[in-house]
Amino acid sequence: MRHGKVYYKDHLAGMITETDEGEYIFHYDRIYVKEHPKDFITFTMPVSEKPYTSQRLFPFFEGLIPEGWLLEIAIKNWKINPNDRMGLLLACCQNCIGAVGVVPIPEEDEK
Repeated sequence: MRHGKVYYKDHLAGMITETDEGEYIFHYDRIYVKEHPKDFITFTMPVSEKPYTSQRLFPFFEGLIPEGWLLEIAIKNWKINPNDRMGLLLACCQNCIGAVGVVPIPEEDEK
């Protein structure tokens, strides 16, 4: 499994996970739900205590991944397969332009 902490305007908003089976799960942080109930990261994922699941990376997160020449630089520098969308999200989207950032959680921190 791979995980990333999702920040919205410098607040921990939730976590995105890619399971070993290839399913994607996004869930808002409990504190965020209480303190920021109207500050959703995207219209398609309103703040909720229930997790969102998908067989593909959510379009919102897909849209954070760079394109064009910047994507090519990321693929070459980090040796990431261009089809590894979660890998690209975790490698490239910590300091995105805009209000959302995704910070990878190293596997050793999961234990």
